[in-house]
Amino acid sequence: MGDRVRVVESVVVYHHPAHKKEAFDLKGQAGKIIDIVNQWQGRPVSANLPILVQFEPKFRAHLREDELEILPAEDTGATAADP
Repeated sequence: MGDRVRVVESVVVYHHPAHKKEAFDLKGQAGKIIDIVNQWQGRPVSANLPILVQFEPKFRAHLREDELEILPAEDTGATAADP
């Protein structure tokens, strides 16, 4: 947990705060892993989308491992400005 990740597969969600009830593709978005879901109410579960990623303060999504790539510590997803 705590690793920075980027979505590498096309994943369409409908609960993004800036795009309510509209299709929004997460491909290319970067976020931070905040939980690996393997328990619910104290009981073990086998979640289909076990990795919980925080993208913005008010947006997080459950994803599969094959939809993500771990970013190097120095790669924050920001691009350098051209001189």
